[in-house]
Formats: sequence, structure tokens, C-alpha cells
Amino acid sequence: MLAFSNLRALSFIGSADIVGSIITSVFWFFLASQLPPDEYGEIHYFIAIAMVASAFVIIAPQSSMIVFSAKKLKLESTFYFISLILTIIASFVIMILFYKIDVVFLLFGYVLNILAIGQLLGRKLFSSYSKYHLSQKVLTACLGLLFLQFYGSDGIILALSLSYVLFIIIAYKEIKNTKIILSSIKSHSKFIFNNYIIEIFTKLNSNFYKFLIVPILGFGILGEFSLAQQLVNTGMIFTLIIFKFTLSHDSSGQENIQLKKVTILISVLISIFGFIFAPLLVSTFFPEYIQIIDVVRIISFCIIPLTFTKIFTSKLLGNKKNNSIVWSKIISIIVFVIIILVLTPEYGIIALAFGYLLSTIVETICLIPNIQFKKK
Repeated sequence: MLAFSNLRALSFIGSADIVGSIITSVFWFFLASQLPPDEYGEIHYFIAIAMVASAFVIIAPQSSMIVFSAKKLKLESTFYFISLILTIIASFVIMILFYKIDVVFLLFGYVLNILAIGQLLGRKLFSSYSKYHLSQKVLTACLGLLFLQFYGSDGIILALSLSYVLFIIIAYKEIKNTKIILSSIKSHSKFIFNNYIIEIFTKLNSNFYKFLIVPILGFGILGEFSLAQQLVNTGMIFTLIIFKFTLSHDSSGQENIQLKKVTILISVLISIFGFIFAPLLVSTFFPEYIQIIDVVRIISFCIIPLTFTKIFTSKLLGNKKNNSIVWSKIISIIVFVIIILVLTPEYGIIALAFGYLLSTIVETICLIPNIQFKKK
């Protein structure tokens, strides 16, 4: 049985994540119902640019912030400082290449969000986490609908950017109250660097295919596949809640094995549900996207390997053993890119779906040899 303190912590994380995910999922699903696939795909294309850029500029991704905050090493303000300097540099690159100021604002929003959330979770401030997380999701929906009304699809990215404004408070307080000591990073440089590489490949794994799809298949196919992936992301809500909870506890030596077993079982049930009810969901709510029914049925099964990957990652990061995670990300990306380049020109979006499923399975398999399973 879970201890009362664990149940209370899970209730804060779970309620915030469930409500927040419902809000944003409904928003994105509504957006898909209002926009043609090519406009929906173009929005996700520019979001991908900001997300990939954030991986390169955040020196300590959320997992690192959680681990270091949980271990009370007082490196947070240093991570904020370095990451924000790199973000300024990346902003100039984005402006030169794309001339999109709203993407620059979104990049700053992502950076502040990832660092601040990692700090709150690492310190086990689950109540504060729930407040900030929910506020950002509510702002996403409210500003998104408002900007859609006045500016159309062109205003969505700016609306997303402004939804992260509250995280400035956390960053300002941390930098103001804690000394920035660059030399303190040296003793943890290997773990920091490996996590940095992991985050880069994680973001590339989630977004790089979008940069390949557009020149090969166009914004329309990207919009269709993005909607299918959004449906799967909704199915991953429970797993992501558990990951945020277990990482800080794995870092403190508490494994929560029973909770992880329940998480796996639920992921299997969600995958089966997605496979069975995909035709009904898509045809009822997204008639313009009827061609993604088979895609949703295929990638619904990604939830199972993605759940295993999150559980294995939590254990490895908690023990500061992340070399295998780096290689699993690299191999997964290579598999997906090869399938995109070889098969999508002929088989289109179905090849994307199988490629995405295969890449998630490969990533999980790569981690298995590095996990030590406790026996009763």
C-alpha cells in the first residue's frame, strides 16, 4: 500500500496533470476541428523549432533539476543563468533563419517552464507545482481561444508563449536568493552532460521527424500525424504523472515498485482502448481527419513501450546512471529517420505510424540490459 504522504503527493501531481492535460487536450482537439490539416501542421512545425531549440539551451533539463533539487545541491540558480544566456544566443539564430519573434518568445517560455517545474518537483513542493502547472494550462486555453478569434492560426504560438509568464516569478526568486557559482557544476559535469544529451535526443526523437515530413509529404500530412500523436499523448497522461512522482523518489532511494506495476497495467488497457475506439473517436470529432484512423490504432500501442521507457529512465536517472539512456535515444532516432526517408515517400503516413511504433519499442529494448530488477 502507498503511504499517506505518497498518496497526498500523488494527488497534487495527479490532479494538476489530469485537469491540465484535459484542458490542453480539449484545446488542441478543438483547434484541429477548426483548422485545416495544413494550418494545424504549420503550427506544430514552428512549435517543434522552439522545442528542439530549448533542448540545446537548457543546460540542466527537467530530470536534472529534479535530481539535483532532491539531493539539495543548490545548483538551480546556476542552471537558470547559463540556460538563459544560451537562450538569448539561440533567439538571434531563430530570428535570422525564420524571422519569427513569436517562436523566440515561445522558446523563453519553454526554458522557464522546464527549469521551474523541475525545481518544484525536486524539492517536493507538489502543491506549488499544481498551482503553477494548472495556471499555465488555463492560460493556454484562454489565450489560445482569444488569439484564434482575433488573429486566426497566426496568433496561436504567441498565445502559447504568454501562457508561461508566471514562471518568471520562480526564476527571479531563485536567481535573486541563491548565488550563481559556475565552478560548482564541475564535480557533476558527467551526469549533467549525459542528461543534456538525453534531452536533446528526446526532443529530436519527438520533433525531428516534423522537419523531414514537411519537404517530403507537406504540412497537411504533418497536421494529420500531429493530431494522431496528440491522441496518444493524451493516453500517456497517467504514465507522465507517475514519472514526475517516481523520479524524485528514485533519487532518494524509494523505488515504489507496486506503483510502477500498476502503471504498466493501465498503459496496456489504454492502448487496447485506443485501438478499439479510434474509428469512433476520429469519425465523430474529426471528420476532416478520417484518414488517420489506422494511424491512431497503430500508434496507440506506443503507450506500452513509452511507459516502460519512462519507468526504466526514472530508475536510471535516480541512480545517476544515464549513459544507456543516451544511446537508447540515439538508436531510436536513427531507426525512425531511416523509416521516414526510405518508406514514407511510397507509403506515406502509415509508414510514419509503424516507424514511430518501432522506434519506441527499440528505445525500450535498449534500456532493459541496464536495469537490475529486484526480486522478492
